Amino acid sequence: MKIWILSKRKLYFYFLPIFFSVFLFSFFSYSTSILVSSNSYTNFLNKVNTLTSKNEKIAYLTFDDGPNPAVTPKVLDILKEENVKATFFVIGKSVETYPDIVKRAYQEGHYIANHGYSHNNSILYKNFVSEITKTDEAISKAIDKKNYCAHVFRFPNGFMSPIYKKEKKEAILQLAKIDYTYIDWNCLNNDSVKKYTPNELLENLKKSCKNKNTLVILMHDTKDVSNSSLALQDSILYLKSQGYTFQNFYDLIP
Repeated sequence: MKIWILSKRKLYFYFLPIFFSVFLFSFFSYSTSILVSSNSYTNFLNKVNTLTSKNEKIAYLTFDDGPNPAVTPKVLDILKEENVKATFFVIGKSVETYPDIVKRAYQEGHYIANHGYSHNNSILYKNFVSEITKTDEAISKAIDKKNYCAHVFRFPNGFMSPIYKKEKKEAILQLAKIDYTYIDWNCLNNDSVKKYTPNELLENLKKSCKNKNTLVILMHDTKDVSNSSLALQDSILYLKSQGYTFQNFYDLIP
């Protein structure tokens, strides 16, 4: 039986190259995964930013300000019946209050996007990144998915609104640093403007989508002013009759 005795110098000679090789392999594997992720995100960004310039008749139904226990489940029931996937821009504090509704929406294939934690402009722009991350954390907990990042944000009142314009421009720079973009809409039924009947909401939608191809439709899954859930099924049937197909933001992910 031979006994091998290795000096410290020999140990370095034999094992240093192996250690170095493992280190290089790990480094390049990690770097490649970041590169792939970065390219995918850039592709996603471009698709979101050019969404409404498409010539296809695609409708992206988006619902703001939920979840709401009186409205969101009804919206989900109708979407399920019509086999339509939507996008929900949720408020973080409401997600914490009604996590089961968010979990249901996620499990049924709807995209959960970020609408800030407080929906209060005077708070939002003082702690902007915190408002985003707190909402993502609330979504993560609700859907049981670690490190959830919605990647898509909608400003309360929309970016196009003249209020807090300076703060919004600064916020866009912060969004880019956390792999986020924002999106407004090019079609709506005015459910947050004043009290409308379901038929009036439908007529508002028809006027708003006239002569447009790809639609990003703003509705709300609340009943603070008008209740869009009462006009939702007829709105979906109308859009289908006009040749629109429905997608959500999952369809933009490479």
